[in-house]
Amino acid sequence: METTLVDSNVLLDIATDDPEWSSWSTLALARALEEGGLAINPIIYAEVSVRYASIEELEYSLPVSTYARLPLPWEAGFLAGKCFARYKTKGGIRRSPLPDFFVGAHAAVSGFRLLTRDASRYRTYFPGLRLISPGSKTA
Repeated sequence: METTLVDSNVLLDIATDDPEWSSWSTLALARALEEGGLAINPIIYAEVSVRYASIEELEYSLPVSTYARLPLPWEAGFLAGKCFARYKTKGGIRRSPLPDFFVGAHAAVSGFRLLTRDASRYRTYFPGLRLISPGSKTA
């Protein structure tokens, strides 16, 4: 049984019934659940919360019985910082680490797969990370 960290874009595709991505995200999420546990962290939770009016509504949408709530490991913070430094040397313009760096680093240091439909930054900065994304063999 593998744990899959679920990126906010997949959860938001489903919550908003995105016409382009909802079907893919729903199917990929169901497959990941069949293969093991699903997890989110505080960064993913925060990104998804923007869609909901209340914490109760968000909690209903992301039940603890389905999504393990995991803290961000300290090692992930370190790795996110290193990836952000690489991003800056390649001409990145952001002043602080992007949430994707924390999410990718969390999956990488914990040995989780990452379910996302936006894999380009993860492939660039976390080349060893196992991704479930459109076009991947596991999607």
